[in-house]
Amino acid sequence: MPENKLSILTPTYNRGYILGTLYDSLCRQTVKAFEWIVVDDGSSDNTEALVKAWAVDSPFQIVYIKQENGGKHRALNKGIPAASYEYIYVIDSDDYLVDHAVQKIYGWIGTIDGMQGYAGISGLRGTPDGKIIGQYPDEKPYVDATSLEREKCKLIGDKAEVIKKEILLLYPFPEFENEKFLAENAVWYQISADGYKLRWFGDIICICEYLQDGLTKNSNSDRTRENFEGYTYVERLNVKLKEFPHNFLAIGRYYYIAKKIGLTNQEIKKRLEISSVMFNLGKAFGIARIILKKIKAALTITRRGEAID
Repeated sequence: MPENKLSILTPTYNRGYILGTLYDSLCRQTVKAFEWIVVDDGSSDNTEALVKAWAVDSPFQIVYIKQENGGKHRALNKGIPAASYEYIYVIDSDDYLVDHAVQKIYGWIGTIDGMQGYAGISGLRGTPDGKIIGQYPDEKPYVDATSLEREKCKLIGDKAEVIKKEILLLYPFPEFENEKFLAENAVWYQISADGYKLRWFGDIICICEYLQDGLTKNSNSDRTRENFEGYTYVERLNVKLKEFPHNFLAIGRYYYIAKKIGLTNQEIKKRLEISSVMFNLGKAFGIARIILKKIKAALTITRRGEAID
């Protein structure tokens, strides 16, 4: 068994009904040299009782932490400093691991040990029927890239990142008063901007089922407006750090939401820290994007009608 270098961290909120699936997958691991940290984000269900019962005779160490409900990013800020080991893998409470996931992680970690400039490694997420979520370039055993280089490297979509604790401690999630959601890119892009790469591998280690009460399913404009300062923070990073045309698309997205809540053009420019020229170009990109989405939706409806006929 390898020396323990891995902390698996799970933020959870009222997921007692599904958390056992993840726990069972951890029990099936071919290598059990890890700890499992569960940060309970103020659950009112049976989560606490379940986790404490599992901890009595679990084949690996379980650490249970409870906090007032504050969102996943606050749970991560609580759990990361509590980790005992060098690498941290964040897995959501509605996901689970394939049986050899930890074994794979240790093998991948071994390829970057002692190398400078790496924040960690990553595997792929997949669906229960074995399909890859997102993209991975064909016939490449691994790709070295920052998170900001993912699109050009064909690494689009949710991935299974395992990051060094020392790096995560340098980049805590910003916390905004009365807001309970912040996209994880708020941290990943900052790490990338400072030049840290990940080694991305092409094997599925995590199985995802996006539930109706999950964050991914609920990524909508209502939540964006409710967590607007955090949304502004992330889009400002997109504008500053992403390449053309994605920086201008970010301006366009932000313009659309900001106008809905009553911001003026001047306020939008100030919040995004952009010039009038960038604002006008971004606005044009945003309008074009909305028009294209409407055309695509209309074509889809037309095709469905033709299929029915």
